Parts: sequence; C-alpha cells; structure tokens
Amino acid sequence: MKVLLVALNAKYIHSNPAIYSLRAYAGIYKEHIELVEYTINQPLEEIMGDIYKRKPDVLAFSCYIWNISDIFSLTGELRKILPKVPVWLGGPEVSFDSRQILKEHGEITGIMAGEGEETFLELMEHYVEGGKPLSAIKGLVLKEGETGERPLTDLNRLPFLYERLEDFQHKIIYYESGRGCPFRCSYCLSSIDKTVRFRNLDIVKRELQFFLDNRVKQVKFVDRTFNCNHEHAMGIWQYIKEHDNGMTNFHFEVAADLLNQEEIALLNSLRPGAVQLEIGVQSTNPATISEIHRVMDVEKLKKIVAAIKRGNNIHQHLDLIAGLPYEDFETFQQSFNQVYAMKPQQLQLGFLKVLKGSDIHKNAEKYGIVYTSREPYEVLYTKWISYEEIRKLKRIEEMVELYYNSSQFTTTLPILEKLFDSPFSLYEALAEYYEREGYFTNSPSRTYRYLILLEFAINKSADGIYCEEFFKELLTMDFYLRENAKSRPAFAKDLTSYKDAIRDVYRQEEAERILLPGYMAYDARQMAKMTHVEVFDYDLHTGEKLRVPKFVLFDYKERSPLTYQAALHEITDRRSL
Repeated sequence: MKVLLVALNAKYIHSNPAIYSLRAYAGIYKEHIELVEYTINQPLEEIMGDIYKRKPDVLAFSCYIWNISDIFSLTGELRKILPKVPVWLGGPEVSFDSRQILKEHGEITGIMAGEGEETFLELMEHYVEGGKPLSAIKGLVLKEGETGERPLTDLNRLPFLYERLEDFQHKIIYYESGRGCPFRCSYCLSSIDKTVRFRNLDIVKRELQFFLDNRVKQVKFVDRTFNCNHEHAMGIWQYIKEHDNGMTNFHFEVAADLLNQEEIALLNSLRPGAVQLEIGVQSTNPATISEIHRVMDVEKLKKIVAAIKRGNNIHQHLDLIAGLPYEDFETFQQSFNQVYAMKPQQLQLGFLKVLKGSDIHKNAEKYGIVYTSREPYEVLYTKWISYEEIRKLKRIEEMVELYYNSSQFTTTLPILEKLFDSPFSLYEALAEYYEREGYFTNSPSRTYRYLILLEFAINKSADGIYCEEFFKELLTMDFYLRENAKSRPAFAKDLTSYKDAIRDVYRQEEAERILLPGYMAYDARQMAKMTHVEVFDYDLHTGEKLRVPKFVLFDYKERSPLTYQAALHEITDRRSL
C-alpha cells in the first residue's frame, strides 16, 4: 500500500509543512507514506507523469489559494489514467465549501476538513489495516455527507517534522509553535479558529536547538500572532538570545501594538539579524480598522516600531492591504505615507484576497467587492476604490518592491523624496514614468534600474534644485554599497586621476591596519581587489559641492545583516587614515 501526499508549492524555495506533519503524525504507517512536492510553475503534464510513475494506491493533495485550480486540473486528468485510485483533498482551500467541491468534481473521493493529523492517521488505518469505515472517521466530508467535526489537535502530540534536513536544502524552513489567533480580522481564515493553543515551551526549545545545532539559515514561524501570549513569546526570544549560534535568523509575525517594554528591551538586546518581525498594519484608516474587526492604536504602533528600530538589530517588515472596506485611493495614500514614515526595512503592498470562509467573503456583496473568479480571488474593485485605481496601486507596488524593498537605493531615495509632496507621490510618479517609457513591458535588469532612476531624477530636478552630477554620485554610492562590481557603471565618474591616491590608501592600510582589521592576511593589492574606494565631490545628504573630494572605503566582508550593505570607512585625511 502506497499513499502519496502531494504538494504544489508557489515557488521552489517553499516547502509544505502540512504534508510532513501528516506523515510524522501517522508515523506507525510511515513505510506506506510517500511525499512529493512540485511547484505551480511546472507543466501539469510533467507532474501528472511523475505521479503516475510513482504508482500510488491512494492520492492526497494539500490545497491552498495558490494551487487549487492546478489541483483540480490534475485530479481530473489523473482519474483517466489512475481510475481506481482514491483521491483525497485537504487544506484551507477546500475546508469551507467541501460539499460543493464534491458535487462539481466527481473524481474526488472525499475531503479532510480542518486540522488533518488525527483524521489522516485514521484514514491510513482504514487503507492499510482495513480499520473503521470512512463514515466513522471524524473530520471527513464524503459524497454521502459529513462524518462530524473533529476536536482540535493537542499540539504537544505533534511529532517534530525535520528529521531529515537534507530534504529541505535551499528551501525555507517553517515552524509552528502555536495555532489559532485571538483577533477576528474579517479577511483572515485564522479568525475562524477561536481557540489559541501553544506547543509546550520545553518541546519548542528542544526543537529550536535542533535548528541552531544544524546552523539552519532561517526559520519562519507560521504562528499567526506570535506575541499574543507574553510568556510564550518571551520564553522563545530569551532562548534564542541565550543559544544564538551567530547565524540562524528567526522570522515572526507579530502584532506590534501588543509589544510591551520588557519584550522590546529583549528584542533590542538580540544579535543584529537574529530576528526579523513581520507586522500586519493593513490600514491606518479608523473606519477600515473598525470594519475589519481589528483593534489598533496607530500612534502607539509608530512609537513601538521606532523603539525597535533604535536597536538597529531587527529587520521590520510592515504590511498594507489595498481593497479593504472603507479604504479609498486617498485613504490608502494616507496609510502608505504613515507607514512609510516609520521607515521599515520593507513595506509590503498587498491586495485583498477574498478567502472562502472569511467574513469578507460572506459580506463581499455588501461591500461591493468584486474579485477574480480564479485563485487567488484578488480584489478587482469595491464601493470605495475603482479597478483603475487598483491597477495604479499594482504599478506603485512594483516600484516600491524594486526601489524601496530591495534596499539598493537607500542613499538616493531620501533625496528624491524631498522633490515630492509625499512618499506616495514619489512612487506614483515613478510608476507613471515606467509606464510612459515602456519599462514595465521591457522588465529592465537590476543594473539598468539605476540608469532609469537617474533619468527620472534628472527630469524631476530640471529646475536645478540638484544637479545631474550629484544624482550620479548618489547612485554610485548605492551601487557600490551592494556589490564590488568589476565593471564600473556608466553613471560613475572616471577615477583615473585618483589612481595614485587610491593606491596610497591601500599601501597605508597595509602598513597600519587601522580600517580593515579583518584583512590581516592580505597585502595592499589583494585588499584593493576585495574592497573598493570611491571618490565623492558632493555631500550626499545636502547636495552641496565639497571643497575637497571625499574618499570612501567600502568593506564587503563587513555587511549589515539588515540591508546587506557594505561597511563604510570615510577617509578624510589620506595621510593619516
């Protein structure tokens, strides 16, 4: 007997913890369970052929918003070549309209609704040992009807998923220390699970130590509101601090306005890069916040984000959602500008997904929300925001992703912001420039984006507030902050006349070893290849011409764990370094 658990992930770097959890929980039948992960970017014919080659006796698919159409296409075709193989579905995308799915897709044997570990264990018993009939297994939806709701899982009974880390090479490691959410956000499926449950801290610490011992690069907690329980959050953050291996990064989704001073102090004490926080703001419009059942004090949020930022050690990722009730184009601009002013490392512009089972889905007609029929069921327009405005926000979102979230233009953007009424206006104008010049269609390379931004800046500053050479130096700084490029960008000035002076910088550093203590094993010539010296004629904060050119040394061995930018050493007097 072979039961094949199938996942279709959005990207190769993603993994599907659900199928690993099902297999681990049904460990007594492990020899009968095989896992396989594909991506939605693979041809369905290729996936179908691979499934056929594996000769399953039972098929089970993990269903989500990003893969459900592909799964239905697969199950329909697989029925033709594997007509006798039972096909099961499970996951959030099929747990709320299961009866309708079974009516529309006759090839589906049944659906595991809700949490699946215990249900799958009994399903394995049914197929392997001829255990209780399907109608007696709680948590199933069959063509004949539902078998009854299954109680929530005791999280402490869940086995650890990652017994073979080699299965997750080059993939994100996900970890769950709790289920449920105390909030009732109308757009989110987590609001349906009314009971917040946590895994025992001793178990969590033991499992985190496994990641630390194996020097896993990143662990992403999937807990919906990680810090909703103070003792649980503090216990885990304190353990990370005390057992830090200097490498592993832990990602948490938190409600920032719940963070108290004790938690902030602990977070500020962590190694730079040890933790990153994702904070779902969604909107700062009071009417919207109230309607989606959130409780948020925006002013308090600003203070907490600023307090975390002062530690200069934690990457903060703040989210907004366009298309929510009572959010029009103008109020979304205000939300954007308020969150942008908090200066997170990343500002994510998302678009409302109308998820089955959510309150937003139930009230879509009331709000005039029209969304795509195919997943991800994304908003097209609402009573408050038009389709054209959503399209404009999509283009702005791409500009924010390319220029702000990339952390590649941290010197140039603050200057450009001064030329516009608001940060939103900057990205709106940049999106319009991209569209006018056809850059959205041509998808310019990363290096060419610098040139596009230079063109844009020159056009905007045609009145002479800042000169062209100043913008070129801003972009040169940004360019070399990220990489020690062999080929010099077209906008960078010729350094031929400074060749001897730059050589002297490295000779003096070889003799005195002041700026680059990590390069003791290297001579001047080797250091020159491994680092970079740039010469600037302008003050990069004010745009004023300097009386004496400034020499700046870029150290690529010492990078910021938050932005990946090289460390800088300003050389004001080259004779003394």
